[in-house]
Amino acid sequence: MNYEISQRFFFDAAHTLKRKIEAEGSRRIHGHTYHCEVSLAGMPNPESGMVSDLGELRLALSRVREALDHRYLDEIAGLGVPTLENLCAFVWRALIDEFPNLSQVRVWREGMGDACVLRK
Repeated sequence: MNYEISQRFFFDAAHTLKRKIEAEGSRRIHGHTYHCEVSLAGMPNPESGMVSDLGELRLALSRVREALDHRYLDEIAGLGVPTLENLCAFVWRALIDEFPNLSQVRVWREGMGDACVLRK
């Protein structure tokens, strides 16, 4: 048996994309509200009863949110092209050292119906 716990946050950010389809609107600076859910997996610690302390995860996620919220994603160091895939990878890299039991990062845009999941 394995447990998985998760925490969500959202951020608003702008970006551009160079695409072949929907090209005109994508190339202009535009913004979205992004949602992110981070999951940690494992067995609860016998002493604490927790897989990980969600308070510690919330603190780490507040730092990630600060790096992304109300930013121009094209200028975020280490992000690369501001796609859902690269946002998942960016969040993963920001958390993996502190949370080696990181099992999943999901980023989505509710208004667009788009989502990406990065799993261990």
